[in-house]
Amino acid sequence: MTRQYRYLDLLINIFVVVLIVSNLIAPKFVAAGWFRFSAAQLLFPLTYIFGDVFCEVYGYSASRKAIWTGFMASVIMTAFGLFAVWLPPAPEFKDQQAYETIFGVVPRNVAASLLAYWAGEFTNSLTGAKMNLWTDGKYLWTRTVGSTITGQAVDTTIVIVIIFWGQPLGVMFRLIVSGYLFKVAYEVIATPLTYAVVNFLKRTEGVNYFDRRTNFNPFAVRAEEV
Repeated sequence: MTRQYRYLDLLINIFVVVLIVSNLIAPKFVAAGWFRFSAAQLLFPLTYIFGDVFCEVYGYSASRKAIWTGFMASVIMTAFGLFAVWLPPAPEFKDQQAYETIFGVVPRNVAASLLAYWAGEFTNSLTGAKMNLWTDGKYLWTRTVGSTITGQAVDTTIVIVIIFWGQPLGVMFRLIVSGYLFKVAYEVIATPLTYAVVNFLKRTEGVNYFDRRTNFNPFAVRAEEV
């Protein structure tokens, strides 16, 4: 029987909200000297911190549940956003073009975002779960940073290469490096917060999970007891 926790469902809900808002603000890019950032990069790295918390406290199966919940929420948001764009606007509605800018995403961008999110989050969670075993639960900072290094490398590379395929390699390289370094730095700076949240949850939930018998297949439907 799967154990029930006080905060797990709440954390998954917050995780999904952060993911959805990140998708909505992603189209805007800002410049900081040589670097280029999407507005989503101010928020999206939090999903990796959530991934670290899920794995560290509740185990890989809880992280897998959160990832798939976020994935389906993103698909629903994209589908209904496109449907709303396609609906003929009322004569008095004067913001159709602005509406299309936000919700009228192209299929390639949708595919890139969903694939990058899925691959990056599972890489992050798998790395964190495995490192938790290797370190016997010690040195949390090595797992939070190490999982982000691998997960964000996969996520950033996939999304930039697919969306900007055909652009000069120098442009894609700048976007990948800018986004990757920002996200990793974000995780490092947030490490004290991650420590505080993980310690609070382990204490209040009464759990310190290790994925010793976990099925790491991302498509597994049978949840391990956590």
